[in-house]
Amino acid sequence: MKLSDQFIFISGGTRGIGRAITLFQSREGVTIFLNYLRDDESALKVKKEAESKGATVHLLPGNVGDPESVQNIFKEMGEKTKRLDVLIHSAALGVFKPVSQLRVKDWDISLDVNAKALLTLTQGALPLMKPHGGKIVAISSLGSGRFTPNYGAIGISKAALEILVKYLAVELASHKIHVNAVSGGLIDTDSLKMFPQSDEMKKEFLKRTPGGRLGNPEDIAKVVSFLLSPEADWIYGQTIIADGGYSLF
Repeated sequence: MKLSDQFIFISGGTRGIGRAITLFQSREGVTIFLNYLRDDESALKVKKEAESKGATVHLLPGNVGDPESVQNIFKEMGEKTKRLDVLIHSAALGVFKPVSQLRVKDWDISLDVNAKALLTLTQGALPLMKPHGGKIVAISSLGSGRFTPNYGAIGISKAALEILVKYLAVELASHKIHVNAVSGGLIDTDSLKMFPQSDEMKKEFLKRTPGGRLGNPEDIAKVVSFLLSPEADWIYGQTIIADGGYSLF
């Protein structure tokens, strides 16, 4: 299977890091199944950009945190393809508040979209991926392993995501399916602007980042592209950190 002939599914692929991944994977001959929650305008814009690079794009709106919605997504995909080569889980959702103030609903939303969705998406993809193998990549964050103020709901769900990646990597290796994750530092996206005291966070991040700048979505998309390439075939169950060196301190 040539990289140019791949069938790729990307959750949360129309904004931020997901958008950058979509555009990095867009090329002649590639078919992309592009999932998003509800922003039709952004989805159509990214679809147009990806198609200008030669990709065939199918939009699949739906909440990947809802198992029934995931079933419907794969049912629709099954009408268009009988194989899937790549699954990328980039969708993320959560609230910014102290853990002690989280509502059960806040907790459930983060775990459902950020962690459980990787499980249900993988289960949906397996019939399309098992016969020939493939690559699965999930997007995590540094909050999975270190305290970040007001980030508990998301950080905890990302920790669950990273452990799930390890289990899936072992269980699916015999089917020639590689499962890995990419974790970024502070990435300059629209979501960052929603974080409490985001300007102060940026200043602190820059003080201790050898790379000397904030990350951008393309930084993460490049690492994802590497994990999808044959050069990464000996990597199983890892979370690759791309944070400009922030986590070294």
